[in-house]
Amino acid sequence: MVTAAFFLLHSMWIPAKAELAQWLLERSWDEVLAGANDARPWPWADTQAVAVLEAPRHGVRQLVLAGDSGRNLAFGPALHGDFRSRDVVISGHRDTHFVFLGDLRLGDHLRLETPAGIREYEVAFTEIIDIERHALVLEPGIERLSLVTCYPFEALTPGGPLRYVVTALPYDGRGEAPLLQAQRDATKNL
Repeated sequence: MVTAAFFLLHSMWIPAKAELAQWLLERSWDEVLAGANDARPWPWADTQAVAVLEAPRHGVRQLVLAGDSGRNLAFGPALHGDFRSRDVVISGHRDTHFVFLGDLRLGDHLRLETPAGIREYEVAFTEIIDIERHALVLEPGIERLSLVTCYPFEALTPGGPLRYVVTALPYDGRGEAPLLQAQRDATKNL
């Protein structure tokens, strides 16, 4: 009975720890919005919340953490680099925070809230890339949001070379993303 109680408590500890971490991350995000420069969720944390990613059609709202290390990805999606580049890349685990990427469709809207304001995006395309053959190219002059996770979603083992990439372009609320419309117009003229 003692062994069973130990395993029961151990299995309850992980979800409880995850719930506590999310509460602490939310609190640190509130501090960031209030102007705090070093709003770590717990004293020994080497990250902090830097944005909120939303996929309204899917009811998704997730805190984005600074630094895309494996340690940070355990708590939520993580930002590659910083927001100085207009080409924003956010990574997440396929079986937890980014499981919803498989349900995103062309035209779905995404919202990214940072301390500087809210950016609206529209899903323009998705692709599967082999990171052993192709690199994810960052273009600082292009404004876009790339959400990256391992692929396939239902793989039994983690890792592997395939990545599922959702690319979203700026959306101004008056129709489809202006860059996407320009690309479609250019294709019609060919």
